[in-house]
Amino acid sequence: MTALGRGLRRFLDGLYLAGGALAALSLVTILAIIVGQMVARWTGLTFPGATSYAGYAMAAASFFAFAHALNHGSHIRVSILLNALGPKRRWLEIWCFAIGTLLTWFLARYAVKATYWSWKFKDVSQGQDATPLWIPQIAMSAGAILLAIAMTDHFLRVLFRGDAGIKSDTAEQSHGE
Repeated sequence: MTALGRGLRRFLDGLYLAGGALAALSLVTILAIIVGQMVARWTGLTFPGATSYAGYAMAAASFFAFAHALNHGSHIRVSILLNALGPKRRWLEIWCFAIGTLLTWFLARYAVKATYWSWKFKDVSQGQDATPLWIPQIAMSAGAILLAIAMTDHFLRVLFRGDAGIKSDTAEQSHGE
């Protein structure tokens, strides 16, 4: 692998790790919102929009975690079928990653489009918070773009290198035994 390739690999792995870190931060945000809502109830105060904010954080956690999960082999894969195929496994992975790549770029395009139109029309949530919807939709759009980049990365890896380069924790454990 060339120096440029190693640099790009480090950059992409860092990008996926950053997505995972943002997902973790979103989960901590959900915890903070829940604790804040509990404290508000105990003290007789109100925390308007807490449920909506927790929902926004959950969407952010999900979308930011997708690329990190793909890179670490945490998505559900039909390993029994893939292992049974033997040498034909590569062709099934190429087909699956090609379709996945097309679908994730389709998702990313429309997520960005939805965010843009929410901003343009000044669309707000219908809850008590009346949050402009483009703000939480940015996380969804960024996560969808990150997943599309990761899917493209893995598609190109399986196409040119023969493996998807997925870092499976179970695969690493079985090699160590």
